[in-house]
Amino acid sequence: ITATSATAQAQAFISPMFGIDFSGDTGCPNIDSCEDKKTNISVGAGILGRIVGFEAEFAYAPDFFGSGSGFSSSVATFMVNVLVAPKIGPVRPYALAGVGLIKSHVELTPASLFTTDNNDFGWDVGGGLMVHVSDHVALRGDLRYFHAFPDFDVLGFTLDNAKLDYGRASGGLVVMF
Repeated sequence: ITATSATAQAQAFISPMFGIDFSGDTGCPNIDSCEDKKTNISVGAGILGRIVGFEAEFAYAPDFFGSGSGFSSSVATFMVNVLVAPKIGPVRPYALAGVGLIKSHVELTPASLFTTDNNDFGWDVGGGLMVHVSDHVALRGDLRYFHAFPDFDVLGFTLDNAKLDYGRASGGLVVMF
């Protein structure tokens, strides 16, 4: 008697994306009424099964708090997410939630009169849609909300977080292998 096992249905992927930050601390009340759009770039990598997947994503937003002569700012995030993403024909709607690091940087020059860096633990939630154009390529649209955890104690020490929050709409490519 010969037994066979089912083949694994997981696919690794990489997904570069481009997006716009809005709401919360961006200075743009919503995505369509902001004249000074806050852009970001990101790349995610992970694995998708039949329904559940995981993704690690790095994103960078230059000029997050604005820009000007002698002023620069940015926000970088590194999040690890769980995705619920059932494949329905050529489309894959998904919801995600995760935790990670939110790093903000603000610098006022000349001679660095004021510089601040905050490294905060945070979370994100969101969702989107992947539309497969072939077995190994899909287009992706995504909407996420990022929020830093409030202050909390670890072993008697208070970790002070800046409570940064904002939304992000982005789109990009998914390459699966």
